[in-house]
Amino acid sequence: MTADAESAQATTIRVGGPSPYDVVVGDGVRDRIGQYVGGAATAAVVCDRHVQRLVRPVVDGLEAAGLRVAPAVVRRGEVAKDLGTVAGLWDEFAAVGVTRTDVVVAVGGGATTDVAGFAAATWLRGVRVVHVPTTLLGMVDAAVGGKTGINTAAGKNLVGAFHPPAAVLVDLGVLDELPPDEWVNGMAEVVKAGFIADPAILDLVEADPEAAARPDTPHRRELVERAIRVKADVVSADLREAGPREMLNYGHTLGHAIERVEDFRIPHGRAVSIGLTFAAALGRQSGRLDPATADRHRAVLEAVGLPTTYRQHAWGSLHDAMRMDKKARGDRLRFVVLDGLAKPAILEAPDPALLESAYAEVAR
Repeated sequence: MTADAESAQATTIRVGGPSPYDVVVGDGVRDRIGQYVGGAATAAVVCDRHVQRLVRPVVDGLEAAGLRVAPAVVRRGEVAKDLGTVAGLWDEFAAVGVTRTDVVVAVGGGATTDVAGFAAATWLRGVRVVHVPTTLLGMVDAAVGGKTGINTAAGKNLVGAFHPPAAVLVDLGVLDELPPDEWVNGMAEVVKAGFIADPAILDLVEADPEAAARPDTPHRRELVERAIRVKADVVSADLREAGPREMLNYGHTLGHAIERVEDFRIPHGRAVSIGLTFAAALGRQSGRLDPATADRHRAVLEAVGLPTTYRQHAWGSLHDAMRMDKKARGDRLRFVVLDGLAKPAILEAPDPALLESAYAEVAR
């Protein structure tokens, strides 16, 4: 098989559990959407206006499969993840007659797949959703795993549902149009996957960090597939975050707090990058993570252009925001830390002085 022929082949990554589904990775896989909408008469296609140019192949595929397509345009980014957007989608579904045998198709970044997935989970107590993520962050994280959700004034993703998609179509071709800063934003979740489960990801980044910071990196497909496999393996064993799925929140406790304090002006990936640096410091200072692996966090993240520091005097606000983290139990904060490379664990109710000391390592 030639290199071109090999690159044209799609990879199918199976996500197991009570509602198994496929994540299909490759160039042009949007065209396959007709294979995942059998029995539907109507497809509500949810997207934001910034990705409408990427929707045409999806619409063509749905229409070729005999479906009536009804577009539903939402706002871009985290501002779309509110109850007003969901209510608007419910109204759209009602207006076009989305029934229990029909399908919602989400085309866009992680915020779009989150809010469209939640609308699908709650419409008629659950209709099918197919995700077509258009950002690296959406491909390796938000669209895979079955978590859906919206934000409230109290915090991020505090209202949601577990609603596995019927399929996720990861069309690598759309990354050719992705701005470099959006690629870098998504690399935080890729690097996270390397630290919690697949160190080969870190080796790929360190071998050529300049290339890894660009969407045209020659390792693009391998980085995407490895990160998806990490999440697929974890979710297959624990859909509802009753156990090992918590490891996927590595770096997210502080990361989500930063997003909330900043009113989501800092993108998710960049906030998580700072959170990863904090979690590494917390692991090292608690005696659980070796210094070399802790230092490796900062080096790898900075090498691809991600931030590792935050405002010096923000700790009080961040600590208050973390109390609403989904991992908290009562008044006890819980953090995902590492006991070594690819050895995630839980640190429960750490001493406040330890938390402040770890934050001092990321305070600017």
